[in-house]
Amino acid sequence: MATPTHYSRRSILGLAGLGAGAVLLGACSGDDDGGDSGGSATVEWWHIANTEPMLPVWDAMAKAYQSAHSGVTIKITPLENEAYKARLTTVTQAGTPPDIFHTWGGGVLKQQVDAGLVKDITADTADVRGTMIDVAMGPYEFDGKAYALPVDQGMIGFWYNKALFAQAGVTAPPATWGEFLDVIRKLKAANLTPIALAGKDKWPGHYYWAYLSMRIGGVDLLKQAGEDGNFNKPEFVTAGQRLKELVDLAPFQKGFLATEYGSPDGQAAMMGNGKAAIELMGQWAPSVQAEASGKPKGLGENLGFFPFPAVDGGKGTATDAFGGGGGFAIGKDAPDEAVDFLKNLLSIENQRKAAATGAIIPVVKGAEDALTDPNAKIVAQTLASASGFQLYLDQAYPPEVGQEVNETVAQLMAGKMSPEKVTQAITDVAQR
Repeated sequence: MATPTHYSRRSILGLAGLGAGAVLLGACSGDDDGGDSGGSATVEWWHIANTEPMLPVWDAMAKAYQSAHSGVTIKITPLENEAYKARLTTVTQAGTPPDIFHTWGGGVLKQQVDAGLVKDITADTADVRGTMIDVAMGPYEFDGKAYALPVDQGMIGFWYNKALFAQAGVTAPPATWGEFLDVIRKLKAANLTPIALAGKDKWPGHYYWAYLSMRIGGVDLLKQAGEDGNFNKPEFVTAGQRLKELVDLAPFQKGFLATEYGSPDGQAAMMGNGKAAIELMGQWAPSVQAEASGKPKGLGENLGFFPFPAVDGGKGTATDAFGGGGGFAIGKDAPDEAVDFLKNLLSIENQRKAAATGAIIPVVKGAEDALTDPNAKIVAQTLASASGFQLYLDQAYPPEVGQEVNETVAQLMAGKMSPEKVTQAITDVAQR
């Protein structure tokens, strides 16, 4: 998988195991550093950028803040994803979350909010939130209140090999689902593997069903299902049927059900080595393709990006985005300086510094001008003009529901479950 610095899906799934049992024990008292005593404060900051390029960037920003704020100490704990998951579980169970800690928003953050583990920062961050792209705050707000701030935003889309498209006679990315299926047929006719898919990992497959549900029923369909737990709706069934149309074309590599995402012979490596024409993946895809394939630049100029296409007759629009990024929540006993430091991280100057590393896509308007990678720029532009946004379903929904989405969609893609049974199974778990 990608390094934690890229806020990859390994990161995003890292807290999926932090269910209610991990966060509902939040009534205990916090640490003794809360509050500003005599003009001094220690801010405990946990993040997952434990490697270059973001590790030294975060460190430099903390040191600069300390220099400008006498008496404030930023105590940084950089952690690899699995270590972060384990340690955050421990401290949330004890009711002592760090002052600032990484979050992906959605269902897990909502559980932490319900347990009283994080601060409502709505009033204190209004000025910063006003500088962000429109879709940035969605995963971090509940009932109109903000409980975290994003520092990175991304989206899922189709990454494709321009050379293989040309070899198959495909002259432009598809704009509709029907056109997409035609592209798959042309790639197969040219004896090429159309799509690389990590079927063993399951989460990559849920992107297809989620996006099709969005395009057919609109973003509000997914949000409503998250509230009432009812997935037994025609639009979700139709999404499964459209996905089955794709599966029936046998577009994936041989043995895809046993394939992992980041392994040497996995989904990302297949793309990076030019053995497949397409993958549906997040903004981290180019770097993981390069890493997994052992090629410093991956496909280089041959790599292109296009949004998930529209579905004819659907209520959704191709400008609605699906994905997620990373942000920071403020622990319940954090001193005021924690919020101030978080806001400092989101100054346009610091967002530009972070974007210049290539590790993140910034959320502050104007900071995207520091991006240098052409595909990162396309993703940033697409997000900036997005008409709606939906967080990954296995993060947006409670962990057990998100897991059921991944499991049942994987069964559908393996030909072992019908679209109707998928929606019923998810509904059963959501309404328990």
